[in-house]
Amino acid sequence: MPRTFGLIGYPLSHSFSKGYFTEKFAKEDIRDTVYELFPIDTIEKFPELIRSQPGLRGLNVTIPYKEAVIPYLDSLDEGAAAIGAVNTIVLSGNTAKGYNTDVYGFGISFRKHLQSHHKNALVLGTGGASKAVIYALRQLGISYQYVSRNREEHKWNYEDITPEMLDHYHVIINTTPVGMYPHVEDLPPLPYEALTKDHYLYDLVYNPGTTAFLQKGKEKGAVTENGLEMLYLQAEKAWEIWNSPV
Repeated sequence: MPRTFGLIGYPLSHSFSKGYFTEKFAKEDIRDTVYELFPIDTIEKFPELIRSQPGLRGLNVTIPYKEAVIPYLDSLDEGAAAIGAVNTIVLSGNTAKGYNTDVYGFGISFRKHLQSHHKNALVLGTGGASKAVIYALRQLGISYQYVSRNREEHKWNYEDITPEMLDHYHVIINTTPVGMYPHVEDLPPLPYEALTKDHYLYDLVYNPGTTAFLQKGKEKGAVTENGLEMLYLQAEKAWEIWNSPV
């Protein structure tokens, strides 16, 4: 029976992971190992998935289950517990342990463009991916403000963001799927006319390579980065964890 790894989430029609790991296994001559997609339309199906796949050794987790999967796990590593979101699971015997490699991937990718005036960030979205981003920002000493579609305590609504605010917040990070293929014309509702070359726009979306959100930044001379490098980095970190001694 081959060692099986895979991805849970819903939907998974445009997933990067299967192609990436399948190519990796072929290139590195990693035998008797496969990577599969497991689209489950509700997290309640997670236990049955585990029971039905006896060769399963590890999983990646994507939207919308990075937080919802936690109650189904036996333990979390220190980072995942602090973040409150999981994107990697190790299955060993009858136990499942959660990790978060998003914070590793984002941190390395994000830091390379940081400049001294990048002190304050707007974080668009409040899902599991945003929690890893927030954790990394705290490590870097960057203050942040959540922005959400819904008006909640300690979170700003998009309607609250004025051009004047962008004089203070020079970093804007999109952690939502807005602008992802095939909805490539969509973008978060922000006062893009206030962007300058001092701004840094980071989009966790990687397909398309330049989202409408990033294009607005490019037009104003801002530094931009998409989520592809983050994805490579977190995938390799997950592989390292899956193959580490328990």
